[in-house]
Amino acid sequence: MVLRSVLVAALMAVAGAAQAQIVAARYDDPTMRYDHGVLGDAVEYGALVLKVKTGPSRRITLPPSRVFEDIAPRLADVDGDGAPEVITVESDLQAGARLAIYDEEGLVAATPFIGRRHRWLAPVGEADLDGDGAVEIVYIDRPHLAKTLRVWRFSAGRLTEIASRDGLTNHRIGDPFIQGRIATCAGRLTILTANADWTRITGTTLADGKLKSRDIAPYEGQSSFDRVVNCN
Repeated sequence: MVLRSVLVAALMAVAGAAQAQIVAARYDDPTMRYDHGVLGDAVEYGALVLKVKTGPSRRITLPPSRVFEDIAPRLADVDGDGAPEVITVESDLQAGARLAIYDEEGLVAATPFIGRRHRWLAPVGEADLDGDGAVEIVYIDRPHLAKTLRVWRFSAGRLTEIASRDGLTNHRIGDPFIQGRIATCAGRLTILTANADWTRITGTTLADGKLKSRDIAPYEGQSSFDRVVNCN
């Protein structure tokens, strides 16, 4: 009887988790309380709305001291349970940006804030870059100033920075879009970004905890990242 009760409870938990699975996400509550405008206008967002498989949407509202300073939330299964989490860029009015992961219950994990207002980060993508079974999340820290690529690994519910490399970027001030991506190039997962002066496309790979970059192609506008030979 006890075993049956435990089994029923476990099945109910699985069913509940399936119903709460996130299927879409969007930003809401447009606000002008953060005067940065790095994405080309003065509007950021105060809330994240999560559409789930069954039932009402979930709404996550930031405190007045923060905004989502981002283009769109990104769905990705970062913990390997088969259901997506949501990757966002969240900025504090005094401490600048951080990368934050949310699920239907709220904040899962986040990087530290950069530490100064009007300092931002631009995500590149997420993947198991080195084949160890854990997902890495990649962004450019201050793409207009520091131009530093940072790789964070998500494991055991936490984000840990594992590698970084200077001289790379993926966003220009005022653009309402972020460039670059993670692609498979010649059979290897490769981080595609621009070099610091926007003249070349650079491919960066992760192995043994180290990043290695190589020149790939000339940069000739945003569509250059879609035309890289041997990358898909």
